Order: sequence, then C-alpha cells, then structure tokens
Amino acid sequence: MDYRQMTAPCGLPCFECYLYLANEDEEIKYMVSQHLDLPLELSVCQGCRHADGKPAHLPMPCRVYPCAAAKDVDFCGDCPDFPCDFLHPYMDRCAVVWHNTKVFNLCLIRKMGLEAWAKNKARSVRDVFMSGKWRL
Repeated sequence: MDYRQMTAPCGLPCFECYLYLANEDEEIKYMVSQHLDLPLELSVCQGCRHADGKPAHLPMPCRVYPCAAAKDVDFCGDCPDFPCDFLHPYMDRCAVVWHNTKVFNLCLIRKMGLEAWAKNKARSVRDVFMSGKWRL
C-alpha cells in the first residue's frame, strides 16, 4: 500500500477509514449509507488525495488539503506553521469522531516515520479513540 497516498495531509489514515473499507465490503458500504444518510454511491471514498481534498461525502470543503498543497508539504506536521487552527480539535459531534486524532497522528508520523506509524500504530490510535476509556 502507498501510505503517503492513503494518508491525508492532516494525518488521518484513509486506509483505516470505514468509507475506504466500504470500497471492498458491501455490508460496510450499506452501514455507512444508513449511518451517514448518504446514497450508496457516496458511501465510499478512495482517500482525500485521490479526490484532491474534496471527498463527495464531506458536508463542507476541507481547508487543510488546499493549505498543504499551497505550502507544498506532504503532511501538516512538515509545515513550519504546525500546529495551526486548521487542526484545532472540536467538540461538535460531526468532528468528534476521529478528526480529533489528527495532531496526535501527525506527531507520531514525525516521530516514527510514515510507514512504521501506518503499520504499527494508526489502527490502535483509531481503536483507542473510538472505544478506549479516558484516563489521566
């Protein structure tokens, strides 16, 4: 797998996203369609780099992708302005699920390298975020 192509500039691992996984699994595709109230044909995604930062399922344009392209960086963590307000965490329910892992992922990519993060850590970040218990 081309992890650079399948990781968004903001640090989201497209290869772990249910919208990407729905490309190969009709059951996931149907669940995505029902959960997000999307037509089946919009219930899949090839990753934001394949869509030039404009996946059809997003409710609004992404501000991160064009910024990274304009600054000619693969990942926001490579930008001299990192972290910036484009990566700000939000409590809004639309953003809570998974988008608030972006800065953590970018720091791990910088620390571990893209391939090591993708193979050894990306899934656990998602899983802990989605179902782990908060602790100090």
